[in-house]
Amino acid sequence: MFPLPPTLLDRWRRRNWRPDAQTAQYADQARVTVITGASEGIGRALAGEFARAGHDLLLVARSSDQLAAVAAELSPAGVKITTLAADLATPEGCEAVEAALTNAGAYCDVLVNNAGIGMGGPFASQSRSDLMRLADLNMRCVTDLVRRFLPGMLSRGAGGVLNVASLGGLIPGPQQAAYFASKAYVLSLSEALARETAGQGVRISALMPGAVATKFHARMGAEHAYYLNLTGVMSPEQIARAGYRGFRRGQRLVFPGILHHLNAIVLRTLPHWFSVPVVGWMLRQRQAG
Repeated sequence: MFPLPPTLLDRWRRRNWRPDAQTAQYADQARVTVITGASEGIGRALAGEFARAGHDLLLVARSSDQLAAVAAELSPAGVKITTLAADLATPEGCEAVEAALTNAGAYCDVLVNNAGIGMGGPFASQSRSDLMRLADLNMRCVTDLVRRFLPGMLSRGAGGVLNVASLGGLIPGPQQAAYFASKAYVLSLSEALARETAGQGVRISALMPGAVATKFHARMGAEHAYYLNLTGVMSPEQIARAGYRGFRRGQRLVFPGILHHLNAIVLRTLPHWFSVPVVGWMLRQRQAG
């Protein structure tokens, strides 16, 4: 079957959309793609993909210096890039994102929820404050930002949300229990909202990377865990390219690469009584050698 032209695809995606009383207010505002956790890793690579595709960007992270470096790196793309240093693990950080758009006379056309942290080791040995910060950044922040910007997308019948989840969201993860659980939340939320908004012109996708060649694993003491060798490690750029393509196509779940598809099938097929102990063995923190 030949693919439909983009115009017909767009019409199909908006088959149930009707303008409402709020739609006209966006006519004179600028469209902006908001990317959180944009200072490094997958977020930085996604910023490059969206910039090269002509999206004006609002890049959000805690480090203003790193954000400035990313903006300078992307400046040849010829798009307008604004940066915001904010701690999204706090309600004030999410409020600052919305305020930055309002002050710029812009609206969030595409929201990329990439900001997140991981924690390795036994749950009972982890500090309560660190666990609460993980929950705030990985789950509350995602929920907060989607709720702030999704109504406007639905009113316009355009735009979308790309949530960076994980293959870990498909299964419990002993030794990274809170992190895997937080990604299960992101995955479930994304799939549910994609169903709720179907036919209203809004794309909602969950990007499902596995192990990534970044500092992420070292930060939670898992740089020598077996899963890095057994599941395949991809570069942030590879994952970002697949994520952007999948989002543009309207895929609800975006698996970057054949190996990730196969891993997902295995994780969804094997019973938990077998797979969870194996995953726990793979995730266990180990010393070099």
